[in-house]
Amino acid sequence: MALVLALETSCDESAAAVVTSRAGRWQVLSSRIASQVEEHARWGGVVPEIASRRHVEALPALVETVLDESGVSVGELDAVAATVAPGLAGALMVASVTGRSLAALHGRPFIGVHHLEGHLASVQLADRSPEPPYLVLLVSGGHTELIRVDRSGDMLRLGRSHDDAAGEAFDKVARLLGLGYPGGPAIQQVAESGDPQRFSLPKGRVSRPGGGFHPYDFSFSGLKTAMLRTVEKLRAEQSELPLADLAASFEQVVADVLVQRALRCALDHGLDQLVMVGGVAANRRLRSQMTAQAEARKVGVTIAPLAFCTDNAAMIGAAALARLARTVTDSSLEIGVAPRWPLDRASELYKTPPPF
Repeated sequence: MALVLALETSCDESAAAVVTSRAGRWQVLSSRIASQVEEHARWGGVVPEIASRRHVEALPALVETVLDESGVSVGELDAVAATVAPGLAGALMVASVTGRSLAALHGRPFIGVHHLEGHLASVQLADRSPEPPYLVLLVSGGHTELIRVDRSGDMLRLGRSHDDAAGEAFDKVARLLGLGYPGGPAIQQVAESGDPQRFSLPKGRVSRPGGGFHPYDFSFSGLKTAMLRTVEKLRAEQSELPLADLAASFEQVVADVLVQRALRCALDHGLDQLVMVGGVAANRRLRSQMTAQAEARKVGVTIAPLAFCTDNAAMIGAAALARLARTVTDSSLEIGVAPRWPLDRASELYKTPPPF
């Protein structure tokens, strides 16, 4: 059995969790999140300075709570884990410094975790998790990527967004429609009563330098521009926008693009298992379409539990447990944080001297 205290403060969610592995299964003993959504909603997006301050205020109480709820003392832990990259630099520092301090004070190993590796590991918290190799569609506010995960734990990116992530596009279109922040839940709610076929919108493609298109890559900038022009035209013609139809049409196109390219990538690479993680993976239209179309193509689909789709510390603990199982001992207590750090270099977080 292994016990890990995990901390996450990469953006605007302060989170702590205690996660354990028993008989090959991972279990969340306690997971708590202090959301800043309402405060940042006043500004239409995350304000980094405010986020950092709120993490400092919230994290100590969260740590105390999850340790109390799980009945675990720091001295009983096998490791303390925290997100160290990528994310907002000031926000990352809060969990990183807290985690390293607890590890040093109590003589526990410290595991620095790559935020995207945490999202990939969140599927292991499902009741039934797939065995690699499989393809992961990571779709969140900051990332839209297709990543192959092999039995060795190696991760290879096969597709990505060349501009905004899908979640970021949801936020910007929601702001355009006056639906508030965060955009994903706001658009989903309004879209439920809308006609997803009313407006014809582009499915952005990314050109190759030598001709043709990248088959698995994404671009949402053209879709956002098309939404803007559609809204401007409608406002010039009538006083009231058909919000439900606009939201449903936008949501439908995003779901179509994500499902079609993810399944094509999986089949082209001989993978019959597809995993979906990240905040946008909570979208009902996307979940429904992915499940139905994958079944028709004989591809199994596993979606991270709803509670662990958005940023949380349990997924960071899951990633740390996976690293510990692969004989990783710890990260250097001298490690800092990195606002940008590629996933394919995540193993460098466990080297001495540290990469940053």
